[in-house]
Amino acid sequence: MFIVLLKFSDNKNQAPRFMAGHKAWIKEGMDDGVFLLIGSLQPNLGGGIVAYGTSLPDLHDRVNTDPFVQNDVVSAEIIEFTPSKVDDRLTFLLG
Repeated sequence: MFIVLLKFSDNKNQAPRFMAGHKAWIKEGMDDGVFLLIGSLQPNLGGGIVAYGTSLPDLHDRVNTDPFVQNDVVSAEIIEFTPSKVDDRLTFLLG
């Protein structure tokens, strides 16, 4: 499981220019079942994604296709973690 942090860069003002492509990229990740949760980093710092069912190299490749990443609107950080305890509703995450 991974957390992807997409933190706005100094080029943040270009976000509207690439928003349609970024939203399509998010939709693809959700449709593929790789992105489980999408949200905003507060206050207005960027976005976060919980990704599951992929490898680190494949996730790096996927993140690098995000128009926000490609055009330096955000910098991406991927954090890998292994859950050890979860609520019963999320037991599938324990593998």
